[in-house]
Formats: sequence, C-alpha cells, structure tokens
Amino acid sequence: MNQCRRERIVEMVNKNNTISNDEIMTTFNVSIETVRRDLSYLEKRGLLERVYGGAVKKKFMSVEPKYISRESVNMVEKQKIASLAETFVLENETIFFDLGTTVLLVASLLKDEKQITAFTNSLRTAMCLSDKNQNVIIPGGKLRGGEYAVSGSIAEDCMLNFNIDKAFIGAGGINENGVTDFIIDEARLRSKIIKNAEKVIVVADFSKIGIKAPCKVCDIEEIDVLITDSKAPQELLKKIEKKGVQIIIVK
Repeated sequence: MNQCRRERIVEMVNKNNTISNDEIMTTFNVSIETVRRDLSYLEKRGLLERVYGGAVKKKFMSVEPKYISRESVNMVEKQKIASLAETFVLENETIFFDLGTTVLLVASLLKDEKQITAFTNSLRTAMCLSDKNQNVIIPGGKLRGGEYAVSGSIAEDCMLNFNIDKAFIGAGGINENGVTDFIIDEARLRSKIIKNAEKVIVVADFSKIGIKAPCKVCDIEEIDVLITDSKAPQELLKKIEKKGVQIIIVK
C-alpha cells in the first residue's frame, strides 16, 4: 500500500510540478506524519524535493519540454497571469514580448485600443500582434524550429539599438538567485534585453518557480515584477520578494 501511494505521489508531482501536504492527506486519507515519512522517503531517492508545506518536482531540468506539450498545460493559471500582465501595457509604449506560451497569451489579450510599438523574437507572437494591427518589429537572426524563435548575435545587435519601456519575459525556471533557460542563444538575448528595458516583468506559472535550467538569464535583482499563481511555493516567493522583486499572485 505504501509503495502504491508513493508512486502516485511522484506521478502527481511530475504532472503538476508541486504538491501540498494537505493535498496528499486528502487524496489518500492519511495523517501528516505519514505524509512526512512518504516525502522523506521519496526525497532520499531523488524523486522529488521537499519544501515548506509539501514537495516540488526536482529543481534542475536539463531539457526544455517541447512547445506542443507546453502549449496546453496549466492554461487556467497562464490565462490569469497573462490577463493581469496585460494591464501593465500602456498606450504608445515600446514593449518587448519574449517567446513562450504565457507571453504569447499576454500579446493575444492586448486590448485593441492600446497602440504600441512591439518587439519580439517569436514569430507566433509577431503574427498575433500583427493581426491586432500593432506596429511589430522582429530582429534578424537564427530561427529555431518548433519554437519559431529568433536569436543569436544578429538579433542581439539589433535589439541593442532600441530603448524598451517594458519587457515581458518568459522563463525556463526562476528561483531566489535568478532567471534561467534552456537555450544559450535565447538566454543571451533575454539578458541583453533585460539590461536595456526600463521595467522587466517575468510571467511564470507555478511549474517554473523553483526550477533551475542550464543557462543563466539574469540575477533575480534585475527583474522588477514577477507575476505567478497561488500554486507557486510561498516560501520561495518570499525569498524572491526579499531581493526587491514585486511579487503579484493571481488567484
């Protein structure tokens, strides 16, 4: 029985990236002492990591999940995050939209009456904004298939010529030390845009909080706002907030 329950717990963590003690107690009708024993057992075997109030998926991820698999996951959280993020966009601003599913949602929710100058290295986002009759500028560079994202030295040199009011940044992972990603050229481009933007807004659902991807994008102090959801580990969010980042949690 113990092994079956523990296997289920691992499946739930891998699916949702996090699990709470209360969720385990309710699902399996067990005591908090049993939950602690189970999580301790699973952590020692490298199957998850314990955090205050529950557990999360192993923090280090070496391979980026495919776009098609990310496109429909955690959509309720992403929609709420994107809806709130859109309110940061003001008329006539110069906005950079990073690649990624949540940032694309921000662009798709942009109110038609808000006319902006939009920069993006995502062809999906560029088409979305173009359909909204926005002024869209795409940097040159190397195109990565599947993601349809442009990066590399040409894109970096192009973006250094422009001043950005706000940058909406996606993330492979984020913790109290900084933002990380999986593709080195895309991480480098993000890093340079962050340094060139007046306000940096990271949009990331709970599955990205506490994850560490291979490539560093920036230190946590370089971002201004993190918009996430209530499933994100609260203790980790407090650590990020102490570094000077404004944390906004959608319900």
